[in-house]
Amino acid sequence: MKNFFQFAERETNYRKETLAGITTFLSMAYILVVNPIILSEAGIDKGALFTATALSAIVGSLLIGILANFPVGIAPSMGLNSFFTFSVVIGMGIDWEIALTGVFIAGIIFMILSLLKIREKIINVIPKDLKHAIAAGIGFFIAFVGLKNAGIVVGNEETFISIGQLTTPTTALAAFGFVITLMMLIRGIRGGIFYGIVITTILGMIIGLVQIPTSVVGQVPSLEPTFGVVFQHLGDIFTPEILAVIFTFLFVAFFDTAGALIAVASQAGLMKNNEIPNSGRALLADSTSGVVGAIFGTSTTASFVESSAGVAVGGRTGFTSVVISACFFIALFFSPILGVITPEVTAPALIIVGALMATEVKQIDWSRLEVVIPAFVTIIMMPLTFSVATGIALGFILYPFAMIAKKEWKQVHPIMYTLGGLFILYFIFL
Repeated sequence: MKNFFQFAERETNYRKETLAGITTFLSMAYILVVNPIILSEAGIDKGALFTATALSAIVGSLLIGILANFPVGIAPSMGLNSFFTFSVVIGMGIDWEIALTGVFIAGIIFMILSLLKIREKIINVIPKDLKHAIAAGIGFFIAFVGLKNAGIVVGNEETFISIGQLTTPTTALAAFGFVITLMMLIRGIRGGIFYGIVITTILGMIIGLVQIPTSVVGQVPSLEPTFGVVFQHLGDIFTPEILAVIFTFLFVAFFDTAGALIAVASQAGLMKNNEIPNSGRALLADSTSGVVGAIFGTSTTASFVESSAGVAVGGRTGFTSVVISACFFIALFFSPILGVITPEVTAPALIIVGALMATEVKQIDWSRLEVVIPAFVTIIMMPLTFSVATGIALGFILYPFAMIAKKEWKQVHPIMYTLGGLFILYFIFL
């Protein structure tokens, strides 16, 4: 097992990997609660969604761990489940069964692109400075998500955002968790992020801010309302609206996953010669989980940026992902206790991990203006648009223009020009 996951080469052990897996699971376990809530608005059975969410996470995380030896958790994407429900089903009036079939077709296309190594090629030709910008931007993005979940940053009609009411009990709980976690990390306590989540949860229970579960074990809901529905509507996808939806699923999922893989590889020190090892296998695992998830009955899956929380406590190999998969399997039978994993509890972990990832900015060549502007736009637009994919797309558009202006256009790979053009068309028409 140690040889298979290259423990010695990556300087890790079972304790680190297990702790990392549990930490990542706790950071992304909210998806088991939130995904059914969001997708049920589209008319899908909530119980079936819970099971489909868990099963897709089990399959995806296990595949990327074993096939690619990558410390990443895979589960239904938070951005794409909202797009599925509010834009496609409610906004466009498309039946959820047909929309889910669109997710299935997008997953099949992903698998083909992965097998042909097209996705791997695209990721590998991204310039080094943009890769560092993507990793740093995701750091700012998830820190912003953490601040939002904690209630430290809130919406404001006049200023768009502003500081929240820090004396609100749940916000104060998150602030306490942040300080405790920060202190443990500075003191060099391994697993400080995980321990911070546990301590914050226990305190929340004691003071009545976190619900104490009334039971521990629950029955696994049936998949019957959603399982295999996609096969019944394959003939309904050949319309302009559905094809546009499929393209959007492809675009967002591709670059959400690319961003997560780049960020995790950079943080874990796995990047070699500006390339991610086993990226092709990682992308195949990701696309396969998307197909499986659609068959089970949930929207597009993606590699979770919250995986950085596990990397921060020492996760370096696919054994971390195996542990994540095992945790999701256990969660199938212990659904009542998932209610204690609230956004306020995990917010401190996201803020701190975001800060750690943001250190990637030091790797960017800030002396070159043609690099600085695309990199800065990539970073800043992720939190401002609340979309990793949008930040990447804007950076990809600007970078070729900047290099042309610098008369260094030959240094840009043709794929980057192609992607820049496609992104311009995407923003114009979609």
